[in-house]
Amino acid sequence: MRSTPFYYKAFLLSLLITGISCAGKKENKQEQPPTQAPAGMVWVPGGSYTVGSQDEHANRSEGPAYEVKVSGFWMDETEVTNAQFRKFVEATGYKTVAERPVDWEELKKQVPPSTPKPADSLLQPGSLIFHPSEVANLYDLSQWWAWSIGSDWQHPYGPESNIDGKDNHPVVHIAYEDAVAYANWAGKRLPTEIEWEVAARGGKHQSFQWGEELTPEGKYLANFFQGGFPYNNMPKDGFEKSAPVKSYPANAYGLYDMIGNVWEWTSDWYRPDTHVRNSQAQNEKARVNPVGPPRSYDPNDPMTPKRVTKGGSFLCSDQYCSNYRPSARMATAYDSGQEHLGFRLVRSAQ
Repeated sequence: MRSTPFYYKAFLLSLLITGISCAGKKENKQEQPPTQAPAGMVWVPGGSYTVGSQDEHANRSEGPAYEVKVSGFWMDETEVTNAQFRKFVEATGYKTVAERPVDWEELKKQVPPSTPKPADSLLQPGSLIFHPSEVANLYDLSQWWAWSIGSDWQHPYGPESNIDGKDNHPVVHIAYEDAVAYANWAGKRLPTEIEWEVAARGGKHQSFQWGEELTPEGKYLANFFQGGFPYNNMPKDGFEKSAPVKSYPANAYGLYDMIGNVWEWTSDWYRPDTHVRNSQAQNEKARVNPVGPPRSYDPNDPMTPKRVTKGGSFLCSDQYCSNYRPSARMATAYDSGQEHLGFRLVRSAQ
């Protein structure tokens, strides 16, 4: 029988020394940060936490609920903003995926072999934008998403749009490799799915980040969709599309907009059974700083590699997808940019 690895024993010992308690329905004791906070980042304490969900709002890929152990880390207090991303672009000359011509040789690997090559006029830089319309079938996403040539982080709603006056809005139309490139430049990294969920929960295990009611006492605490989805947006929360960062209260760790506003990339590949595999793993190490599966698998689209995105967005509706919850998870093509997709970064304590 294998003995417990030394580093795992050391980790458990450190938990005992610092007196970190099990999360469950309780809050963890606040582990003290090892250094002064990096600019614009807050400390997420290490400890034992419950992740996943099987409550009435959850879909099958969110369960079961189970316990993990996570080391403390720093996290950006907000989503990366247009102003922050502009500094990166000005310093490096970087072009996002949405600003580059479509590579047919790469694209054809993800479509049936018989798919004919589109006209060169269609293989132009662009991204996906929301196109509201009355629909009869909520399972057909193509009815409200449209490929828009000329849409990118500087033109979020089409080639004629711009981000003037929106420096403090989250940057969008960011593909996975764009987020990684920014992270490398900034000396940070994308969070794992588990790190992201632990941070969003703020030390508690509840249906919503702030409790068990979506709008306690009628208050909107995140930016999501109200009205008849997808054609009748009634922005009772104050914003039809993205909101400036810090428009809503921070959670217990001081993190803003972990729920709603825009979806956020994580570093994990997507599988619908990730939580099942983690919770049933015989090796305890699988539940210590879990890093996700080694490869992607989405049974609904097995040819397209996908990463996990978290948090929901201003387009999440209780009539379609109630993804404004910490446990909610979405499979997103790694090379996709979208009008409601951005990111934030973390830095390990070491």
